[in-house]
Amino acid sequence: MTLADQKQKLWDGRFTEATDAFVESFTASINFDQILADYDIEGSIAHARMLEKAGIIGKADLDNMLAGLGEIRQEIALNQFEWSVQLEDVHMNIESALTARIGELGKVLHTARSRNDQIATDLRLYLRDQIDLILQKVKQLLSGILDLAETHTQTIMPGFTHLQIAQPVVFGHHLMAWYAMLLRDAERLTECRKRVNCMPLGSAALAGTSFPIDRAYTAELLGFESIADNSLDAVSDRDFVIEFSACASLLMMHLSRWSEEMILWTSTQFDFIELPDRFCTGSSIMPQKKNPDVPELVRGKSGRVFGSLMALLTLMKGQPLAYNKDNQEDKEPLFDTVQTVLSCLTAFADMVPNIKAKKENMARAALTGYATATDLADYLVRQGLAFRDAHAVVGRLVALGIDQQKDLAELSLEQLKAECDLITEDVYQFLDIHGSVASRNHLGGTAPETVRNAITLARQSLNQNW
Repeated sequence: MTLADQKQKLWDGRFTEATDAFVESFTASINFDQILADYDIEGSIAHARMLEKAGIIGKADLDNMLAGLGEIRQEIALNQFEWSVQLEDVHMNIESALTARIGELGKVLHTARSRNDQIATDLRLYLRDQIDLILQKVKQLLSGILDLAETHTQTIMPGFTHLQIAQPVVFGHHLMAWYAMLLRDAERLTECRKRVNCMPLGSAALAGTSFPIDRAYTAELLGFESIADNSLDAVSDRDFVIEFSACASLLMMHLSRWSEEMILWTSTQFDFIELPDRFCTGSSIMPQKKNPDVPELVRGKSGRVFGSLMALLTLMKGQPLAYNKDNQEDKEPLFDTVQTVLSCLTAFADMVPNIKAKKENMARAALTGYATATDLADYLVRQGLAFRDAHAVVGRLVALGIDQQKDLAELSLEQLKAECDLITEDVYQFLDIHGSVASRNHLGGTAPETVRNAITLARQSLNQNW
């Protein structure tokens, strides 16, 4: 068979003129969907085995098909395969190559299937694997967070609301907030994977097929947990792509928030942490600069993932059933999202466990901003004052401290009692930042012992469930 024969359109029987060169290029997807080649071959192998089991092809035909597909898979792996824009997409490139190798039998492989259910299957196989890779990276990052948090269960830093100093916390507790965010991301991706792992193959173009296929057997070969039960929906459904993109957007939003904190904390104004040099760059003009480029890029890359989610939602919102050519546009946003998430997680998994905390600077900052004001209000409540009245008393004492440029713990007992005679000498233990964090020893609190217990339970769960 000649190269020209190989590149003949597999659907051009009813056409009387050749496709316009621009249209041929405009409608082709091979430049980006060849990433699905291995999954396309995997699906074709399973489909061929099912055809043989159902008696649609013979054993010798199956063996020839498998041998040809194996050769093509090897060529692609070695980057020796010739991709053709004239053949439009990954499916037709591989089918044409198979026909060139084994003759007319190559055309038989497409019996009882369509490119519509074929691409839906390829995408699900691809995304299933990518979710598994992402979850591996997530576990690595989760483990790294636990390692870092474990070394900082007594490192006191200021907690913030509105980016204003609010109350003292331990750095390990703050890191465990990052852990909680990422754990939810992992749970969402795990749930998403269940819906991804549903087989559309056998739906053909939109209405199923008249051949006696065995979809359960194909699903077993491909490792699908369930089978799509409506052929119209199966070939046109891209919910799984959108759901993944939504999960990815939430994950990137979390990474972006962490990035913002790291960017702030490495600044001269905060100076709470130092990032490893290998994750930073310098300035072409200012020799003193150490720029947190990796967190900045991750913060920026969240925008492209959010954009892909919006593109996919917009792509699908106006489509009637069943398959439409619009769906060709689902792949590039998906592929870009997968690669962006994997690269950002790879960077974080190495960078986060190697964050160096500047403990003295953190503790010094926690002593400013009247971080123990709430502790004083709680003390007054325990002394018998209503909380709203206690709030007002402490507010006046904070105003006094601001006027005298003193922290609450630096005010004299006489100054404190002048605002409320319920205050006694023992108040100073509650104005100490160490006493403040130690007092929050309930589930979810920032007390060092509580944080250590949370880390232990998280590590046990991580090791048992992953």
